[in-house]
Amino acid sequence: MKEINEQLKHTLNNFEIDSNIGEYYKGKVRDNYHMDDKILMVTSDRVSAFDHVLGTIPFKGQILTEIANFWFDKTKDIVPNHIISSPDPQVLMAKKAKTLPVEIIIRQYITGSLWREYSSGINGQYGFDLEDGLKENQKFDVPIITPSTKAEYGEHDEPISREEIVKDLVPEKIYAKAEEYALELFRVGQEWANKMGLILVDTKYEFGIYNDELIVIDEIHTPDSSRYWIKDTYYENYEKGLSQNMLDKENIRQWLIEQGFKGDGVPPELTDDIRVLLSEKYIELYKKLTGKDFVPYTGDVKSRILNNLKKISII
Repeated sequence: MKEINEQLKHTLNNFEIDSNIGEYYKGKVRDNYHMDDKILMVTSDRVSAFDHVLGTIPFKGQILTEIANFWFDKTKDIVPNHIISSPDPQVLMAKKAKTLPVEIIIRQYITGSLWREYSSGINGQYGFDLEDGLKENQKFDVPIITPSTKAEYGEHDEPISREEIVKDLVPEKIYAKAEEYALELFRVGQEWANKMGLILVDTKYEFGIYNDELIVIDEIHTPDSSRYWIKDTYYENYEKGLSQNMLDKENIRQWLIEQGFKGDGVPPELTDDIRVLLSEKYIELYKKLTGKDFVPYTGDVKSRILNNLKKISII
C-alpha cells in the first residue's frame, strides 16, 4: 500500500495547541482536552510498548479511532459508553467520567507479558496461582482477569489483585459491576472475531463513573488494547510451538525483544520498515474485523483535525 510509505512523514506525533479548548493532558497515545463535562480526545499516531513511547505509525490514530467507534456502536446496548461524537477520523468527543484507577485485563490464552512472567517463575501476582505445566499460547478453560493499576504517563502499570482493588481503590459493588461488564464485552468481542476468522486473545478495559452510572471509556477491542490472532492457523502453530499470526501491537513488542530491549533503558529507534509493517498489520486487522476496506486519510493530519474542529466551533 503506497500510501503507508508516503504517510511516514505526515504522522501525528502530538496535538498540543495554543487554544482555550480546555485543560490539556498527554497520555501515551492520546492528547486530551478536559472541558466542563466533556473530553476532546485526539488519537495520535504514537505507539508505545513496555511503557515507552517509541515513535509514530502511519494511519494508527485513524485505525484505532474507527475500530473503537465500531465496537462502541456494536456494544452500546450492552454496556453504556462515553462516546458523544466523532468530528474527525482521529477525534472523539466523550463524556467526562471519573476514571476508575485500575485496568481490567481479560485473557483467554497465556501469552505475551503473562507468559513471560509465568515462564520466568512469577506466579500469584493477581491474587491466584496459575496451574503448573502450561504451554505458551495455551487456551484457558475460561477467561481469567488479571487487573493492573492505571499508571500516569511515564510510569509503569503494576499487577494488582482483586482483593487489593476492593480494599483500597474501588468499592466492591462498583468493581464487581465493572468485571461483569468486561466479561460481557469480551464474550461479544470473541464471538464477532470468531465469525470474522479471528481470535480475540485478550484485551483491557477502562471504566469510569458519569452521572452516577458506570460506563466503559477510552477504547475497546483495538489492536493497541487487544491481541488478535488469525483463527485458521492457531492450532497448528500452537502444536508446533510456533509464533501466532498476530494483527496487533505485539508485533512491536516482539521486534523490541529481538533488538534486546525489554523495557529497561533507552528503547531502539523504530525503523521505517517496522513502522510500515505495523501499519500493514493494523490495516489488515481493520479489514478482517469490520469486513470493510480501509480508506486512509492521507496528508497533514494536524491541519485536517484543526479544520474539522473549526467546523464545529471547538476552536
